[in-house]
Amino acid sequence: MGWTTLLLALREIRRNLMRSFLTVLGIVIGVAAVVTMVTLGNGATQSVSDQISSLGSNLLMLRPGQRMGPGSGSLGAPSFKAEDAEAIRAQVGSLKAVAPTVNRTAVVVVGTRNWATSITGSNSDYFTAGNWTLAEGRLFNATEERAGKAVCIIGATVRKELFEAHSPVGDTMRIKQFSCEVIGVLTAKGQSAMGRDQDDTVVMPLRTVQRRLTGKQDVSTILISMQDEASSEQVINQISLLMRERRKLSDNEDDNFSVQDTKEIAKTLSGAIGTMTALLGAVAAVSLLVGGIGIMNIMLVSVTERTREIGIRLAIGALEKEVLMQFLTEAVVLSAFGGLVGLLLAAIACYGLASMLSLPFLFSPGINLLAFGFSAAIGVIFGYVPARRAARLDPIEALRHE
Repeated sequence: MGWTTLLLALREIRRNLMRSFLTVLGIVIGVAAVVTMVTLGNGATQSVSDQISSLGSNLLMLRPGQRMGPGSGSLGAPSFKAEDAEAIRAQVGSLKAVAPTVNRTAVVVVGTRNWATSITGSNSDYFTAGNWTLAEGRLFNATEERAGKAVCIIGATVRKELFEAHSPVGDTMRIKQFSCEVIGVLTAKGQSAMGRDQDDTVVMPLRTVQRRLTGKQDVSTILISMQDEASSEQVINQISLLMRERRKLSDNEDDNFSVQDTKEIAKTLSGAIGTMTALLGAVAAVSLLVGGIGIMNIMLVSVTERTREIGIRLAIGALEKEVLMQFLTEAVVLSAFGGLVGLLLAAIACYGLASMLSLPFLFSPGINLLAFGFSAAIGVIFGYVPARRAARLDPIEALRHE
């Protein structure tokens, strides 16, 4: 019975191929849009999490002022000193690395080549805090840090722009009025969550940058890497109390610094992307409803066209439930076929767009099964009324229909 009903449904669909195709087009577009939006949203969330993680492991960023960016609350707030970083290292527990940093932009020259890049001054803890590894060479040692020697470690982008294919370790490059020996090359990381090229960097000892580039002892940011079992809330509270004491803030004064947890940044960005993904998915799902209305419309037309056929079937002994099942099967086959085509288009679109946008392609069986199940349910819901109408036709009146 079930197999015969399915064959009859397929025969009727094949009889009007163009009409059937146009009927399921809304389902195809709806399923493809929903799956594509959700898959790309999941990829974007994963990309943001990976990029934030690449900044450092259990990383806290201590900055002057209360906000980041141009026009922020850091204006007028006193900068930190290297001694603040040493105090944090000595008085706050559960830390792996404390790296005072200062940044400047400068043009680096090697032979006839030059490149504008970011110069970072810090200590060897900078590489631990930022999850940096060496592709070749070595890190600067404690003696070089204390003496402020002109040694540097370059990122992959700087190496590509200035040294091309050959190893730069042991070569020198000129930064403003002094020469710097390249002692190491960092492993490539790619772009950060904010779109900045993390590999476009030159890292030097903090004292070297302070003496030769900034001319001041100020520190713009202190990077703090916590141990894996450490509580970020407790560590942040300890750092805040220590900084308030060192910056001589009274009880009624607000903090003139901020401690930012990269995990919280990642959670906030991921939450925002998740909300946008859900919104876009909901908008795309509207086309599924439009597709369902199209199926109902075409099935009502089909019932009208086949009234005499239905009357003959009922007159020779067909049961109402058999007629109901036949038309309901046609509606479900149409919507399920549309769902399968939509999933295929979504897979192609997701793969192409993920490559174009440099996002990871995360196949989610859950959303694919949900979209297909929803498309089949659309066939049941919107196909029931036409099927019920066909099953309840009066055989005598149906046989009189022209």
